[in-house]
Amino acid sequence: MNKINSYSTGLVAGLAVFFGLMVGAIIMLISGFNPVTGYISLLQSALGSSLNIGEVLRAMTPLILTAAGFLVAQAAGFFNIGLSGQVWVGWIASTWFVLANQGMNPWILIPVAVIIGALGGAVMGYIPGWLRAQFGASEVITTIMLNYIALYGGNAIVQGLPNKLMATTDMTKTLGNSDSLRWDFLSNLTGGSRLNIGFIIAVVALLAIWFIMKRTTLGFEIRAVGLNPNAARYAGMSAKRNAITAMTISGTLAGLAGATEGLGTYLNIFSQSAAPQVGYDGMAVALLASGSFLGIIFAAFLFSVLSVGGLGMPLATGVPTELVSVVTASIIFFIGANYLIRLILVKLDEDDSKDKDKKKKKAIKANQKEAK
Repeated sequence: MNKINSYSTGLVAGLAVFFGLMVGAIIMLISGFNPVTGYISLLQSALGSSLNIGEVLRAMTPLILTAAGFLVAQAAGFFNIGLSGQVWVGWIASTWFVLANQGMNPWILIPVAVIIGALGGAVMGYIPGWLRAQFGASEVITTIMLNYIALYGGNAIVQGLPNKLMATTDMTKTLGNSDSLRWDFLSNLTGGSRLNIGFIIAVVALLAIWFIMKRTTLGFEIRAVGLNPNAARYAGMSAKRNAITAMTISGTLAGLAGATEGLGTYLNIFSQSAAPQVGYDGMAVALLASGSFLGIIFAAFLFSVLSVGGLGMPLATGVPTELVSVVTASIIFFIGANYLIRLILVKLDEDDSKDKDKKKKKAIKANQKEAK
């Protein structure tokens, strides 16, 4: 068992990505497409121009924030499936505030709106944390239920906004660049992409969370509770308080992701048929990062390249965009089956050791014969 767990998470994650890409390649071959040209077109569509690179960075923004939120909850021993609902609440709260206060000075309006979005997500994270701490309710069940409450409640709020804020019955008016997170410098730098200040916010938030989790007493207590609640309680740490804190921080980051989506990417609110996908994608990014905050950057980059590059694959090679979802799902599958990957690595090591032992024995016998 120790030998199985001895392999680095980076190696296992890398193999999971490789196996996921191989599954995609096999499906392309079965479907009559050339996997080499398919993946080349994907990379060209994602990284072939400054515009596309800007879109990749823009797509990374909510993934970094939701993945960091998931890791905080995971460190405390919780599985926060409510990220999508928390994103949606943060999106609505921040964008609604800006739409309703467009006469306010933008230097005050936007920071306040971002904070309101983060607080909206924090409330949605606090609720399942409190229910878990007080009643032992499973955060998996409560966050799934809250996703639906956020989705349909949010849609009802959007459709019930004053007519002066609405463009249609299901969509609000669009914000101007001055009332958003858009920055002409970033957009012009990346060929007119939607890259915005939200990316900077995400990187700063990731660094702040890394510092809190790795360098502060609060982070130590959250991790201690996640590793062994009984031992942490014996040491004087409050498992209930840290459970609530971890889920609240997780929700705050997801709400911040929602604010960047509403104020940076879409510049409005519109009714959703399902909870925002970035919440679920953020979970996948966190799983691929394998508990590493630095790994979040690389995992978010990979998923963003797949999502942005996948849009150009049908035009270049005819490969359907759904194949990108298959590749992504395969990567997640192999991350979930990391024990199997580690087992394979152990088997390969054992076979290699046996081969080396055989070669040594042959060499010893040969030397003994020469000596005689």
